[in-house]
Amino acid sequence: MPVNEKLTNCVRELLSDIDKVEEKKMFSGMAFMVDDKLCIAVRDNNIMLRIDPALHDELVEKQGCSGMIMHRRHWIAM
Repeated sequence: MPVNEKLTNCVRELLSDIDKVEEKKMFSGMAFMVDDKLCIAVRDNNIMLRIDPALHDELVEKQGCSGMIMHRRHWIAM
């Protein structure tokens, strides 16, 4: 499935004031790297965000969110 350009552009705009942001095609979508670390991934109509582990339990309770742990890092998929 093609990259969701509308969602990708929203993320791009939100990260525009942050230094060292790099975009890479990854996970059949677009990944945003900050300081060479995966921060946000956009795929189809979903977004995956790397989060502070202390916020994980609170955020997974929000409607439309699900949590995941990948390589000992906490993520929220929306």
